[in-house]
Amino acid sequence: MFIAGQWIDKEVVIEVINPQDGKLITTVPSASEEDVLMAIKEAEEGVKIAAKMPVHERMKVLDEAAQYIENHHERFATTISLEGSKTIREANSEVNRCIETLRLSAEEARRIHGETIPFDQSAGGENRVGYYYRFPIGIIAAITPFNDPLNLVAHKVGPAIASGNAIIVKPATATPLSALLLAEAFEYAGLPRKVLSVITGKGSIIGDILVTHPSIRMVSFTGGLETGENIARKAGLKKLSMELGSNSPVIVLKDANIETAVESTVSGAFCAAGQNCLGVQRIYVQHEVFEKFTSSFVNRTRQYTVGDKMSTDTDMGPLINGREAERVEKWVQEAVFKGAELLVGGVRNGAFYAPTVLTNVPSDCIVAHQEIFGPVVLLYSVADLDMAIEKSNAVNYGLQAGIFTNNIENAFKAISEMDVGGIMINDSSDYRIDGMPFGGVKGSGLGREGVKFAIQEMTEPKVVSFKLANPAIL
Repeated sequence: MFIAGQWIDKEVVIEVINPQDGKLITTVPSASEEDVLMAIKEAEEGVKIAAKMPVHERMKVLDEAAQYIENHHERFATTISLEGSKTIREANSEVNRCIETLRLSAEEARRIHGETIPFDQSAGGENRVGYYYRFPIGIIAAITPFNDPLNLVAHKVGPAIASGNAIIVKPATATPLSALLLAEAFEYAGLPRKVLSVITGKGSIIGDILVTHPSIRMVSFTGGLETGENIARKAGLKKLSMELGSNSPVIVLKDANIETAVESTVSGAFCAAGQNCLGVQRIYVQHEVFEKFTSSFVNRTRQYTVGDKMSTDTDMGPLINGREAERVEKWVQEAVFKGAELLVGGVRNGAFYAPTVLTNVPSDCIVAHQEIFGPVVLLYSVADLDMAIEKSNAVNYGLQAGIFTNNIENAFKAISEMDVGGIMINDSSDYRIDGMPFGGVKGSGLGREGVKFAIQEMTEPKVVSFKLANPAIL
């Protein structure tokens, strides 16, 4: 693992397993509490170093790290696919996004602005002039998930470095290798030691220290709602940024282009084996086109190729492990037992779970209101847009949504009334660029990621006011 610029090995290790065949890829160190405390102590010095780095040096490091990844594109993509669930095509796309995230971070480093403040807006302020600027928050603890093991780490590390902070990353236990490769890229790029650590270990051992330590000034977490709530209870007085998943709805109205809607939502439901916080989970289709949409959706789902994730012909690989596939299987079985109709899929083979389509799912089923995080989608027939919006909002999540319609008034009604952090018009919920504000409402989290917006979260404003003895110089 990478602690404050040093590569450290340990006798106690964690096995990294390929979920496709259960074979050992390699091992990584299992960090102890002492390792985390050492990383925090080093980061206390790293904060001072990072804050004093001129902006052009931060930009250079970020650009050179991006270039290193581009030069080793195949190695990064292969690692993503081997340790996780993504097909090699999906992994290549993630590497491209990571490169863009770091380059965006370099660009946004030059745009961390303040502004002047007219102090004479209040009586008695006539002799004052001033401004505010933004300063780094300090040490950031980043806890990242398995489903985007490179780019979601970059979304925390890039803005942290751009804004002059030190950062300690605890990657997902199942997929630590991509984060370690990212540390390698920053080492190559000349990032000063002590600014970045990537600690591999079990959350049960090292998580609480990262979350509760008083020197940690911000926790940036991407993961499940239950874990996020637990972190919030423990963290104390520090900044929290959390993306906690969703149960994303998509609305398809009768005036929509059905072919486009099917293609977009099938991809949105099953990419990365459905292990995607933006993945399409519920689709509300106006009843006039429900039969047509359903038939086309099921046919397209049957064409989805499941198999070897290293093959460029494969559309979908396994889930992250067999336990997750078994959980998805149980949720689907519960829905069918309670009356849901299984249209296609519902078959598990080890860590693989076939793309699955359900309809008539009762509202009290787990899959109806929780995040499935697997390749399962629910189709519902609705009378109109009002009903679709009401049902879309009836869960404790609100990350992103989609609506397919050719009526601009319908689009704006959905924009206004859907309780989400983002809404995609004539696209599925599964659309994101790395420069947009990304986050949700309700149980989907706190704050926003996306490079510019993460930098806002990772900095604080400081107000400066000069009281002048000679106001005539103003």
